[in-house]
Amino acid sequence: MRSTSGTLSTFAGLPEERPALRHLARVRWGLLVAALLLSLVGLATVHSASSEMGIDYLPRQALWVALGLVVFLVAFSLDHQSLTKFAWLIYLTGVTLLLLVLFFGQEAGGSRSWLGIGSYRIQPSEFAKISTALMLARYLAGVNRRYLRLPQIAFVVVLVCVPMALVALSPDLGGAAMFLPMMGGMLLVAGIRWRFVVAGAITIILLGAGLWNFVMLDYQKDRVMTFVSPDRDPLGAGYQLQQSKIAVGSGQLAGRGYQQGTQSQLRFLPARHTDFIFAVLAEEWGFLGVVTVLGLYAVYIFNGARVAGRARDREGVLLVVGLLSGFTFHVIYNTSMVVGLVPITGIPLPFLSYGGSFTLANFIIAGLILGIDFRRFVNR
Repeated sequence: MRSTSGTLSTFAGLPEERPALRHLARVRWGLLVAALLLSLVGLATVHSASSEMGIDYLPRQALWVALGLVVFLVAFSLDHQSLTKFAWLIYLTGVTLLLLVLFFGQEAGGSRSWLGIGSYRIQPSEFAKISTALMLARYLAGVNRRYLRLPQIAFVVVLVCVPMALVALSPDLGGAAMFLPMMGGMLLVAGIRWRFVVAGAITIILLGAGLWNFVMLDYQKDRVMTFVSPDRDPLGAGYQLQQSKIAVGSGQLAGRGYQQGTQSQLRFLPARHTDFIFAVLAEEWGFLGVVTVLGLYAVYIFNGARVAGRARDREGVLLVVGLLSGFTFHVIYNTSMVVGLVPITGIPLPFLSYGGSFTLANFIIAGLILGIDFRRFVNR
């Protein structure tokens, strides 16, 4: 007959025998919940924005979200320290895909940014950001110094500038600029003196002047000039911004109602299911809807920051900071763009905007961040 003490010791040992379940319960699942709720809002808004178009993009976006959940599980199951061992290979693969885009890419929206696979297209630049973040995490984690030296900073800049330049040549200057927040966040965490930060800011200003004079196309310059003077061409370059402001303003407190927005339903607002989906949301659900969605983004970012704060290995901290910096900048820039606070560029809104590659990349990022949190007791 089994003793009572033996029975108690058996139950007492259960938590020790299942450490994975115990660690799983301590993961910041608020990040995933926020991502799923944002995806549901995105599906509803994509349907509303495209219901009066030739194609209703809801079924396609629903498929991408479903595939996103699959790649989330894959990313979550991968140990980031094992991934960074192959960082060079992953990084070079990303660069190679960007090179293929320049020669064999398909054009849409004024840029050659997609590779066609049958009837489907992928946008390698979205995945190149992740591969670059892995590469930077691998390199910076190996630098055992309080502050980075200038040659080390220069090497990081080169690593980022290679894919960034390839994306800019597509030409997709907005997508290229998204590498900068990622690099900036990782450098700050790795340790960089303020004089280098100031020097970097001056360099970016000078590069911006060079881009304006020698690289930017006329339509890109028109977008910047429209931002400076919105009324200079209200029926041309300024049309999209004007319609976006009308949509946002007409939403008022509670919005016009689902699928009742005049700017989207009457097709006044261009790119309403992609870059300007936030304007559709604001018109239909008003200030209350905007605050709710921004609150979900705040929950996502807060939980991601907590993951970075309690990660116990340097690679994990750096990778979370890089991925989260890029994600946060996407949210800030897109929401500012639709109300005219920054120039218009092709920067979509995470989990809301229609797009296969962008949706998959966001779910991969969520999986990697939560995977780092799950393994914080193992990876030190």
